Amino acid sequence: MTQQPRNGRAPSVKDVAAAAGVSLGTVSNVLNRPGVVSATTRERVERAMAELGFVRNESARQLRAGTSRALAYVMLDGGNPFFQDVAEGIEIAADAADLSLFVCNSGGRAERESKHLDRLVQQRVQGILITPVDPDAPHLADIARRGIPFVMVDRLSDAGGHCSVAVDDVLGGRIAVEHLIDRGHERVAFVGGPESIGQVRERYQGAREVWEEFGKPAGDLIHLPTEALTVSEGRSAGERLAGLPSRRRPTAAFCANDLLALGLLQHAVTAGLRVPDDLAIVGFDDIDFAAAAAVPLTSVRQPRQELGRTAARLVLDEATNPDHVHEQATFVPALVARASTGTVRR
Repeated sequence: MTQQPRNGRAPSVKDVAAAAGVSLGTVSNVLNRPGVVSATTRERVERAMAELGFVRNESARQLRAGTSRALAYVMLDGGNPFFQDVAEGIEIAADAADLSLFVCNSGGRAERESKHLDRLVQQRVQGILITPVDPDAPHLADIARRGIPFVMVDRLSDAGGHCSVAVDDVLGGRIAVEHLIDRGHERVAFVGGPESIGQVRERYQGAREVWEEFGKPAGDLIHLPTEALTVSEGRSAGERLAGLPSRRRPTAAFCANDLLALGLLQHAVTAGLRVPDDLAIVGFDDIDFAAAAAVPLTSVRQPRQELGRTAARLVLDEATNPDHVHEQATFVPALVARASTGTVRR
């Protein structure tokens, strides 16, 4: 039976070496280069570690190596299932690389985002992935200048000074509104905001482009801005939409994300509207709740986990490959038609 160290202190590498009857160098090799140690010796050392309850001092290893065995993802909105799914994709890739993942939530606040980044730099994470509040913020450029592997998620990099992964949001907006035009709708609402969020701006841009290309009057694409991309803001947008004069009231709505769309759907059902007969609704992201809604929601799908896995692959390549080349990975969105937009009206 291996003897535990006295005085209640945590067992050290020296205790493991003494218990296993090997040198300190052999224990170090088992921890860092197990392939150079014979199977018999390695098993003896691992048995001593288990019996002593030895836990590797990761902080000390981190100081020696100059980096931790962790990645970090700073998400824009921790309450949005879209970002949770992206984080899951990152975690799958991190786990495959034997790394941990720190997940932080900026909550859409630039100052909170900056504090998270400062702490992560202090933790010496191997790489940082972020869906930023503002992709042009100075603190993001500072991360890149420090040489920390860095990938922007759900936003493309215009400058090309770092990797990025995103879906073509302009195309997504076009797909959504063209679908509604194909369903025969002549007045459509775009529900989304704030416009400081790049994804909202680009989805609205795509909606306007295709509306104009089909020769529709600009005034019949009505913008209902929101203060956030939440279910409650979707319900509020429903109240404002219901308050429009009947001659101007849209028969369809394209929402900047699924949470808004679900809130709008809730309001419509509560108000006694028939979806899609009185109001057709399209969301964006195709989160799991979309298909499970009271009226299954038509949505523009983003490959959420694939975004995360690709971002993690790029940041790990930058961390380990001296020949790394920055990449701007763009994914193509796809419409998933469900009951909330019904069949062709014309």
